Amino acid sequence: MEEQPVLELDRVSVVYESSAGPVRAVSDVSLKVYPGTIMGLIGESGCGKSTLGNAIMRLLRGNARLAEGTIRVMSTDVYALSPRELRTFRWNTMSMVFQSAMTALNPVMTVEQQIVDTLKSHRPHLSTRAARERARELLHMVRIDEKHLRSYPHELSGGMRQRVVIAIAIALEPSLVIMDEPTTALDVVVQRSILQQIQELQAEQGFAILFISHDFSLVAELARQVAVMYAGRIVEVADAKSLHLDVAHHPYTEGLLRAIPRLTHEDVEIEGIPGQPPDLLDLPNGCAYAPRCPYVAPICSSHQPELHPHPNGLAACHRFHPTEGGAPGWPSPAPLSKWTT
Repeated sequence: MEEQPVLELDRVSVVYESSAGPVRAVSDVSLKVYPGTIMGLIGESGCGKSTLGNAIMRLLRGNARLAEGTIRVMSTDVYALSPRELRTFRWNTMSMVFQSAMTALNPVMTVEQQIVDTLKSHRPHLSTRAARERARELLHMVRIDEKHLRSYPHELSGGMRQRVVIAIAIALEPSLVIMDEPTTALDVVVQRSILQQIQELQAEQGFAILFISHDFSLVAELARQVAVMYAGRIVEVADAKSLHLDVAHHPYTEGLLRAIPRLTHEDVEIEGIPGQPPDLLDLPNGCAYAPRCPYVAPICSSHQPELHPHPNGLAACHRFHPTEGGAPGWPSPAPLSKWTT
């Protein structure tokens, strides 16, 4: 029997209403994340990664709304929950590590107060003494001295604040943790330490992670699978190991790989992706990546490719699917061996 996914997205679309018209920030996304795994979600700024994360947590605000599709966490339809049920569901079953720890933490509450408040809000029968003991245990888990339970967020370093946010996210042992660029603005040494911490905690507790980032090399190292997002759509889902091999990928994925600096290849010049991401209010016909793609063919401008299996996973590209217009005569994928370690 197929293992039951922790997170299941079925043709999810998110729209922002604007004076210029509806902006489709996430379009027709289907994805599954399984227990005990780390799924990376990557793409350029503005591609819809954080919007998708907020949609899963049902944290869309203002002019944003779930337009289509179903989001299930542990087989529960998140958008079918009542406000009371949702409050209980969050943090007990799914939680989120937000991008900026300083804004995620309350500046006028100590670390202990914030952890205890989270615990007692969701476990009202838990005694204050037990909640404080759990707070000490959580700080030990993220390698922070318990003396900092009395500290305020501004008294901690950036890395320590991020560890506190991670501690709060795992406090109630959820099945799914969404991490939205948790190491942004941290130096490389601290970033490495936190990533190692995430891997250790995930291995110990077995929760699934959806790790959102724009750093391809970081996600490729951390995750088992990587979903690549462009203009609101998933254009490829691949095994992370394949990103280090000389194999074909979606043209956008190949472009991202070529943009990664390689310290072990002094003769390699970083190659950016030409052009700009499309305006979500005025998407081109067919494939949204076609205006920037080195393999573009006539069908790319008229027919939008769907995700289909290819040797390394799933890709939304006509080049891999002759029945949709690809052909053996198309340009071969550019060699990636000189770009990979």
